[in-house]
Amino acid sequence: MSARRVIRVGVTGHRSFADAQAVADRLRVGLDNLRRLGGDEAGGAPARLEILSALAVGADRLVARVALSQPETTLVAVLPLGRDDYVADFTGAESRREFEALLDGSRLVETMPPAPSREAAYEQAGRWIVEHSDALVALWDGDRARGQGGTAEIVTYATECGVPILWVPVARTPRGRP
Repeated sequence: MSARRVIRVGVTGHRSFADAQAVADRLRVGLDNLRRLGGDEAGGAPARLEILSALAVGADRLVARVALSQPETTLVAVLPLGRDDYVADFTGAESRREFEALLDGSRLVETMPPAPSREAAYEQAGRWIVEHSDALVALWDGDRARGQGGTAEIVTYATECGVPILWVPVARTPRGRP
């Protein structure tokens, strides 16, 4: 009996967007299709997913939660900054607890080397995720880049690298609102 194929799926997306439940439902369908299409042709067994995520608030965590609800899915945390520095980006005790729980449940934690700025650190992590992924999930509004290391920039990089993109369109909410 051969081992099931593993598809490494990177994550990029916005920190806030409208109708998280509808986004999760569309994401679940997309991930199920990816598992099925990447599965074993002979035996019909779906592929196993390994999610590569920076575990930021919003898209990163939503994709992790949805994917981890599937059997045999694993998580690789890709931190743009050292753990103690990064956790300072999360406001509220609940956000920090969720981050710590996902981090503790990760199969592997990759921490990026120091970068000249936080924005450069986020970009470095996003590029690392693309470079180590078989496909990229993008929870994205489709708008142009708004800053270094943002969703549009990482989607563009994935396109340049030839990494297939599972785009789940989202509507942005005003900054600071989930």
